[in-house]
Amino acid sequence: MDKRRRIDRSLALYARAKEHIPGAAQLISRRPTRAALGVSPIYAQRSKGCRIWDVDGNEYIDWHSGVGPIVLGYCDDEVDAAVCEQIRRGTVTSILDETQVLLAEELVRLIPSAEMVRFCKGGGEACAIAVRIARGFTGRDRVLFCGYHGWHDWYLAANLGGEHLANHLFNGIEAIGVPAALEGTAAPFPYGDLDALERLLARGGDEVACIIMEPMRSEEPPAGYLEGVRALADRYGVVLIFDEVSSGFRIALGGVQEYAGVTPDLSVFAKAISNGYPLGAIVGKKAYMAGVEQMFISSAYWDDAIGARAALVTLRALQERGCIPHFHRVGTLFRERINEEAERVGLRAACAGSAAHPNIRFEVERPEDLKKVQTLFVQENARRGVLLSTGLFLNGSHDEEAVDITGRAVGETFSVIAQALAAGCLDEALVSPVQDESFRRQVL
Repeated sequence: MDKRRRIDRSLALYARAKEHIPGAAQLISRRPTRAALGVSPIYAQRSKGCRIWDVDGNEYIDWHSGVGPIVLGYCDDEVDAAVCEQIRRGTVTSILDETQVLLAEELVRLIPSAEMVRFCKGGGEACAIAVRIARGFTGRDRVLFCGYHGWHDWYLAANLGGEHLANHLFNGIEAIGVPAALEGTAAPFPYGDLDALERLLARGGDEVACIIMEPMRSEEPPAGYLEGVRALADRYGVVLIFDEVSSGFRIALGGVQEYAGVTPDLSVFAKAISNGYPLGAIVGKKAYMAGVEQMFISSAYWDDAIGARAALVTLRALQERGCIPHFHRVGTLFRERINEEAERVGLRAACAGSAAHPNIRFEVERPEDLKKVQTLFVQENARRGVLLSTGLFLNGSHDEEAVDITGRAVGETFSVIAQALAAGCLDEALVSPVQDESFRRQVL
């Protein structure tokens, strides 16, 4: 495969961006330092299906799907046509658009916990709204959480006076700008450990408002775990919130709660709900949601009709195109092919987890080599026209051809890594600096 891909224009734009945009990106996961800087493309010219063309004219098969939001494929004809029609009709007016009513009805039909719905524009603010609702309903302040839930003060407050997010976010993340008075209002608990959660609930007494957690990402929840969390929430009288920003609409149309058969009180959805158009949704039982009418949770753009129209079409397309079985089928093919290539070259690597949301893991003798191997994996895949790191998001346009092309590229990449490890020359094989510390998820 051609490994001579120049990204000169991307790098020039990046240099300009650093002068005016802190971090060069609005989403930390899109920062060029999180990929293979100097080799991975940085700026896209266009995208379609599961492919991206960068500003230097290079074509790539992309397995990141916009870091989650693209669930049908880039520039989906049906979704984009509906959005264009909505733009012609109007997007934000002084009165409401019926699309949100239709979308709310569809979400109530699909999602077990949904009886009422509020909309916003992204996952982080949706989590903040859900926590506000839980605090308002219970009259309590403390939050217990497991997983990644965005950038807002309520969440980062857990790191005031310590590094309690070390296993949830970046090592050593600082809660810069978060009011010191919020210290002690939020605390993490480890996934899969019911005893640890109950100790926190018992210690919190009547101060705990809610449990908010990612119920699942790639790995199956331990048997009885989510049921146990549900029982603890009931026993201690706290609101149970499932953050399905990442898991929603890939594992099952009704989310992990449908898949696992455990219904929370409130749920948060975003990312894949609208195939790349900004939208977040907070859904829940009427007992908890009805009081929101008296709460100050308000923004002019939350009534924008574009995201709602995109979501309505996306959700219908997911059903009509049979996307959930598609994700499981293509994910299984992908997982099998990656494992075959690892075995063929004798590399200790494995693609594991749910077929709908697999991940790739490496085993190394020295812990300090892991980040180098992961960076080399991204670097060599990008050289071969594949955007793939250890985590990925499937979309409806990924097919057997994409799996085959990717399998051949990853096979070559695995060979490079195996040879570098055997010769003890990882540093020499790296053209890129080692990636910035990646998200260390509590929920795999």
